[in-house]
Amino acid sequence: MNSTIATLALQALLGRRRFLLLVAFPVLMVALTTMITVMTGLEDPAWTLVGELGYTLVLPLVAILAASSVLGPEVDDGSIVYLLSKPVNRHVVAVSKWVVAWATTLLVGAGSVFLAGVVAGGGDRAAGWAVAGLVAGTTYSALFLALSALTRHAVVIGLAFVLVWEGLLGGLLSGVAWLSIGQWGARVGHELSRDLPDPVGLPWAIGASVVVTLAALWFAGDRLRSFALTGDE
Repeated sequence: MNSTIATLALQALLGRRRFLLLVAFPVLMVALTTMITVMTGLEDPAWTLVGELGYTLVLPLVAILAASSVLGPEVDDGSIVYLLSKPVNRHVVAVSKWVVAWATTLLVGAGSVFLAGVVAGGGDRAAGWAVAGLVAGTTYSALFLALSALTRHAVVIGLAFVLVWEGLLGGLLSGVAWLSIGQWGARVGHELSRDLPDPVGLPWAIGASVVVTLAALWFAGDRLRSFALTGDE
């Protein structure tokens, strides 16, 4: 990891309007959970909001915005070529940017899921969703960084992936769970709270998360190397 590149990535993330959008969704989700808990006095509707809105939608959305913010703008305006002209290993560049996106995803995304869980009732269930967010957020941020290195339309494609594959098909077809990042995270969180789903085996959930994360980071670094060679972006 290169601290200078990570610092520049953080400045780019904090200095864009996209960051306000990134924070707005988690804040709204926590506020809705609080309102439902206070107004109804019931835990079930609030927990449904934590799982169906916070974990399933807000967390990956934060990962998309964070990953695209630390790399996408440089690809769009061509300044990535100047960064890659420096004598720094391309995989180090990718990992440095991912660390910023990963930390943001965990702090804002997984953190808001945990906070909403505390508001909804706390206990093992909130801890389970927090661990699920940690696992899924780690993999999401790596995957969406690789997507940002691949295409300028990473946000659109990422949203389609979350809404269609993770959301729609994941809810209709049980087999999709074996290839769903969200379901992998939920399975790990199930070890802390039996209220979380367990659609796949624990070894598969952990192994698949690690493999996809490492593969995505390797691909992002390899893709950045192609930028330096061809300058096609």
